Amino acid sequence: MSRAYLDWNATTPLRAEAKVAMIDAMELVGNPSSVHAEGRAAKGLIERARKDLAAALGADGADIIFTSSATEAAALALAGRNLSCAGIEHDAVRSWCTEGLAIDRQGAVNVPTPAQSTLQLANSETGIIQALPERLFMTDATQAFGKIPFAFNWCGADMAIVSAHKLGGPKGIGALIVKRGTEIEARIKGGGQEMGRRSGTENVIGVAGFAAAALAAQRDLETGVWSRVEKLRKILENTIAESANKTIFVGKDANRLPNTSCFVTPGWKGETQVMVMDLAGFAVSAGSACSSGKVKTSAALAAMGFDRDHAGCALRVSLGPLTSEDEVRAFAQAWLREHDKFRARGR
Repeated sequence: MSRAYLDWNATTPLRAEAKVAMIDAMELVGNPSSVHAEGRAAKGLIERARKDLAAALGADGADIIFTSSATEAAALALAGRNLSCAGIEHDAVRSWCTEGLAIDRQGAVNVPTPAQSTLQLANSETGIIQALPERLFMTDATQAFGKIPFAFNWCGADMAIVSAHKLGGPKGIGALIVKRGTEIEARIKGGGQEMGRRSGTENVIGVAGFAAAALAAQRDLETGVWSRVEKLRKILENTIAESANKTIFVGKDANRLPNTSCFVTPGWKGETQVMVMDLAGFAVSAGSACSSGKVKTSAALAAMGFDRDHAGCALRVSLGPLTSEDEVRAFAQAWLREHDKFRARGR
């Protein structure tokens, strides 16, 4: 069997719909800020994409600000504000906030002051989904958007951040969704693009790919694609659990993303598992991919109260619509063979 890509929470394959939209956008010559016909054509594409993304997000009537990434969107929303978050948040959010929100062993976060807090909708490492409180300042919907039902207008937050490459769009394009009337101070100043909130010539090709991917992801969700993926995750976890009784499945009884399995085998380092499975032909991870090539102890597990030895022994397998049952079963069997070697060394 050829290599199996099981790291969809890190990034996803480019959707055919996004590729077609991006190639078409490459034919446009004009700068979207130019007033001539070529510029108006490029500007028109951006505005159509903005409407399409709003439709996919359930964000009609909200402002959508295109950025270079969800990380930049988080900075635009959070910089200069005194907000609270939990330790499970992505570094892009946690870097701007105070870690003051309590989290229990099952990954549930308590948010006593929503208007002064930010809370992710779903965790990239564990897949655990949060119940968002009303009047929340911001939610990171990056991992959830496209995998579970989500409507910005009904989520209870004033702002949300999303990223194209997590749902089959191109890398290098994200967005901040803002409830109309919410004050935002521009961090990148210049020509006043994106309603004066994010200057710089727009990434027309990326915007086109983002919108096309978002619409396709929404269609997948409506047709039940992720229900099939969830069945594959259950096959994976049940197969491993039958033979590795000391392995802990994080958030097993919690509400999780349908594609995400995070499991801990005490004493077996996550980075070692990533390497041996890579050599066996499987792309998986030990946590968030946004660590510039480094394999780090799971921040989410540490925040949930797992000790360092356990948090450093986590493996994340994240599946997608293109994942096959044969790939899942082959991974489980390959992992169990390596697990047996690990146990034999321990004895």
